[in-house]
Amino acid sequence: MPVETKTTCPYCGVGCGVIASAGDDGNVSVKGDPDHPANFGRLCSKGSALAETIDLDGRLLHPEINGERASWDQALDLVAKRFGEAIAEHGPDSVAFYVSGQLLTEDYYVANKLMKGFIGSANIDTNSRLCMSSSVAGHRRAFGADTVPGTYEDIELADLVILTGSNLAWCHPVIYQRLAAAKAARPSMKIVVIDPRRTMSCDIADLHLAIRPDGDVALFLGLFAHLIANNAVDQNYVAEHTNGFAEAFAAACAVSFNEVLDLTGLPAMQLREFYRLFAATDKVVTCYSQGVNQSASGTDKVNAIINCHLATGRIGRPGMGPFSLTGQPNAMGGREVGGLANMLAAHMAIENAEDRDRVRRFWQAPGIAARPGLKAVDMFRAVGDGRIKALWIMATNPVVSMPDADAVKAAIEACPFVVVSDILRETDTTRHGHVLLPSLGWGEKDGTVTNSERRISRQRQFLSAPGEARPDWWQMAEVGRRMGFSAAFSFQTAADIFAEHAGLSGFENDGSRDFDIGVHEAIGEEEYDALVPFQWPQPAGSARQTTRFFAKGGFYHADRKARFVAVEAPVSDRTNSQFPLTLNTGRIRDHWHTMTRTGKSARLSQHIAEPFAEIHPRDAMEIGVGDAGLVEIESSHGAVIVRALVTERQARGSLFVPMHWNDNFAARARIDSVVAPVTDPISGQPASKNVAVRARPFKPAHYCFAVSAAKPHHLDSAYWALAKTDGGWRTELAFDATPDDWASWCRATFDIPDRLEPLGYADRASGDLRLAFFDGERLLAALFVASQPVAVARSWAIAQLSASHGNLRKRFALVAGRPGADTVDAGATVCSCFSVGVNQIVSAIRGGCHSVEAVGKALNAGTNCGSCRAEIRGIIDGCLAAAAE
Repeated sequence: MPVETKTTCPYCGVGCGVIASAGDDGNVSVKGDPDHPANFGRLCSKGSALAETIDLDGRLLHPEINGERASWDQALDLVAKRFGEAIAEHGPDSVAFYVSGQLLTEDYYVANKLMKGFIGSANIDTNSRLCMSSSVAGHRRAFGADTVPGTYEDIELADLVILTGSNLAWCHPVIYQRLAAAKAARPSMKIVVIDPRRTMSCDIADLHLAIRPDGDVALFLGLFAHLIANNAVDQNYVAEHTNGFAEAFAAACAVSFNEVLDLTGLPAMQLREFYRLFAATDKVVTCYSQGVNQSASGTDKVNAIINCHLATGRIGRPGMGPFSLTGQPNAMGGREVGGLANMLAAHMAIENAEDRDRVRRFWQAPGIAARPGLKAVDMFRAVGDGRIKALWIMATNPVVSMPDADAVKAAIEACPFVVVSDILRETDTTRHGHVLLPSLGWGEKDGTVTNSERRISRQRQFLSAPGEARPDWWQMAEVGRRMGFSAAFSFQTAADIFAEHAGLSGFENDGSRDFDIGVHEAIGEEEYDALVPFQWPQPAGSARQTTRFFAKGGFYHADRKARFVAVEAPVSDRTNSQFPLTLNTGRIRDHWHTMTRTGKSARLSQHIAEPFAEIHPRDAMEIGVGDAGLVEIESSHGAVIVRALVTERQARGSLFVPMHWNDNFAARARIDSVVAPVTDPISGQPASKNVAVRARPFKPAHYCFAVSAAKPHHLDSAYWALAKTDGGWRTELAFDATPDDWASWCRATFDIPDRLEPLGYADRASGDLRLAFFDGERLLAALFVASQPVAVARSWAIAQLSASHGNLRKRFALVAGRPGADTVDAGATVCSCFSVGVNQIVSAIRGGCHSVEAVGKALNAGTNCGSCRAEIRGIIDGCLAAAAE
């Protein structure tokens, strides 16, 4: 019988509960945990496919030094030696850790303790800096602490939900489904989406505000002024629980309504309707995410939002409050233990001498970092200019994800000593590590994570450790011992670390700090193993409960009052003649970060299989690129080549490109190589949503599409993008020059034996060429070449890798690139959960399925995670509109 283990999803900050079942045969299946209060059994497409991503293909299974296998003792001794030498010669600030929201809280805790308490530097920062540090800074300015006031339930209880800078449908799908279900049950609920693009989240919106990039501060300044003008301010709350109202009011009044119109680019009627809705609705939740945070004015955006909630007293009560939605599974856990360069553990402040002394005494540390360390962008600048002599990168891929990624790559290459802890042997970052340390992956490691609503859940081990892989916390503790700090790093289990973390949170607290889980300071191994999800705070002596903050004040500034923050609307130059377009980067539905996990799943690559740029039709016409053509996007920092997706969902003058693709999956698609290293001056968060770029068509001599049983290698074309499929791989290519012999190129690229001759044809007039290689009844590879983007039924062609080809007619159909009349082509995948294609949905619509629910009943599409429901609705609307013409 399979053994079931309750654990937590390792993707976004929703923190969904997962039940993993591992059989004696090694097979693993996953399902949502109906008892987990984050998801109540729901999973998104990524979570549903977790079992497809845990194979050992490509895993780093033993330590390496300079590319050669080494023992753990050799590797750890070298790490301790080189870090110790750098510190002795150049001081503690000559070394740095760059960590990740993929780490568990226990890993994060040990890393922070080692760097800040025992090495004595605060040069530890995290890739969470790239997604939520502006929220941290905004919370600390307003509340005096990094406190998320509300809970997920508030989103369901609200009468008005504002999604600003948040494509909830694709980036936090389970929360989106909870919201969609609440609106379906209570249609009077209003939803406003604020986003330059018309994203899939707009499917359930009553109002979409297609705001100009970085227009958010102006929008909420205008709202603040409107609330005052229309007597919507809760004067009692403001008087009793806040300071700084007059200054914030003066800043808001300095921006006229006409200036708000200009800075936001919104029609006056839409702006007035949004302001009216907010002023008239008591229960308001404002959800914000990367579209707010990833900005040179991100912290001010956060405070502009919080100001409006403080002014109306709409905070800390059911159905109301500002709500920061974190991107990574443990961004919150990292914040709790001081994983950011400008914070201390347990939400204490590194700039506060009493807090520093308190943490030092608790840790019994020889000293403690006395000032903030280098934030992510500045850290890699310091690596590049030689100030950082030794760097340890853990569970992240900065050569892909950092802004100005090519400069980051060069910095890491030039660093005298680089350690990389990861689960994969080949990433864009591990290529440059002097020491590689094999870490445990999801299903193998044991610890806790904290989601966006302050809920701590267990990730539990249900798979044995592969090879010589070890926990990240163990690696750091071993280095700490080797550096002479044995007593402080004598942890034997993750439970030991969690107990110490809990003890520090309650140490000399007495309600003076928001983060307190002191009730668990004496937790043992058995109790830790049985730990159920709980929200903090939970001080010693208290019972588990759902908690909201600040309904009756009690903020964490010295006077226990909140601060209104006077902010100014940034004015940007929208007339850059050299780089006239605005690039916005972000996530797509089925992939995660740099694809080191989701790239392993064929199902998750079905929906979108290659990097792309969303372009408005008029911009595409001016650029000279057609739909499915290739487009080169360039800034002063770098350039990429991606597929053009021409759509009116995109605003004029703007482009959207996802951040997932890397050098293992595409030729030139690391979009962060284009992003400038511009940061918010307060939070240090990069501005990844407003990048000045230019675009031009990339016109190769040949476009190609290929399917192959073997993974292609030695790809030397000007453009390529590959994705895993059932039975093999799919590859899109483009060539500047014609290979000497296409058949020879196929043999070398797809590992085809010389004895096999291709079936195919070539049309010299059009330049079209088709080749297919069969070994008996099995298709090994098929290549389709054309002078324009290749018109091939891709889903059907991919399916041929798993089909039998004893019939000669079927072979000729494959070479023709289209199925016969007796064969169904599912079309491009819409529903990844059930592998349902657009042609199947169209067929169901023609058969009478005229609602999303009817399509779901017929095909299952949209009935699992629901992320594709907006797309299905769009197909239905298109079909019905065409039928009515």
